Amino acid sequence: MITAYASQQDFDVLTGKDSGRPVASAEELSAIGEFLATFVAELSASGELVDAQGLAAPVLARRVELRDGAQVVTDGPFAETEEVLAGYWVVDCSGLDRATEVAARLNECPGPVFGRGTLVQPFLGDGDEIEH
Repeated sequence: MITAYASQQDFDVLTGKDSGRPVASAEELSAIGEFLATFVAELSASGELVDAQGLAAPVLARRVELRDGAQVVTDGPFAETEEVLAGYWVVDCSGLDRATEVAARLNECPGPVFGRGTLVQPFLGDGDEIEH
């Protein structure tokens, strides 16, 4: 699984909300959309794409915790967390090295909020577990 992270401020930049940073231009949004569409199409054409989803802004998230035997629901965003999961790509490829190549390609996405990097992590049981 390849995951990408962002902050509420990043989501605000992309949606034109005041975040203290310049909002993304129409050209930047178009370039991001074109890049991601091509990226997903290439993975699909190679047979490596299993699933890909972008997630809603952190302000729409909820945290559910068990505290002293009671379920506690807290609305986001969460002040203690700067970055949250923004989206994921599940790929079925030849191994961890190939998944790393795919993630590196994703890091080339244009725009004002990309560049935080991605995380590549195998599912348990895939045979790619790394001993520590």
